Amino acid sequence: MPVEVKLIRRWIVISKDHMINDEIRAKEVRLVGAEGEQIGIKPIREALQMAIDLNLDLVNVAPQAKPPVCRIMDYGKFRYETQKKDKEARKNQKIVDIKEVWFRANIEEHDYQTKFRNVIKFLGEGDKVKCSVRFRGREITHASIGQKILERVKNEVAEISTVERQPKLEGRSMIMILAPKAQ
Repeated sequence: MPVEVKLIRRWIVISKDHMINDEIRAKEVRLVGAEGEQIGIKPIREALQMAIDLNLDLVNVAPQAKPPVCRIMDYGKFRYETQKKDKEARKNQKIVDIKEVWFRANIEEHDYQTKFRNVIKFLGEGDKVKCSVRFRGREITHASIGQKILERVKNEVAEISTVERQPKLEGRSMIMILAPKAQ
């Protein structure tokens, strides 16, 4: 009495990234085994049957290759591990914010020191700092005063930051962007 082999369809509509099992339309594929060993070029039916015999999935990992490269693996486990790695990578990345500190053209020394401490704090936290001098009314005719203020800030934080954008007049403001030095 012949033994009947049933085709098991696993993960029917789970993947948009990879073609798996019956979705693979190539006539023959370069097959990689479950342990990473090269099996060779096989017809798609034979490769699919090998995957079913091992109770695993046939996954097209390089569809652009000639012939396409397919691997025998547990696709659910592969997806889980990939999502876990992506989540870990997102958790470890640092999002750099741009903090802004406003100065005035006729700023007093104490106000300057307070704002300067904020610049140092933001750079220490790893954020970029946008230093702006805002001009009101006729102050715009003395843009050199704003230039001097930004140059002073730039010189005082030279050891902990780099100037990403030199002081430049835009409308009624003069803007300079500082980035923390890489440690």
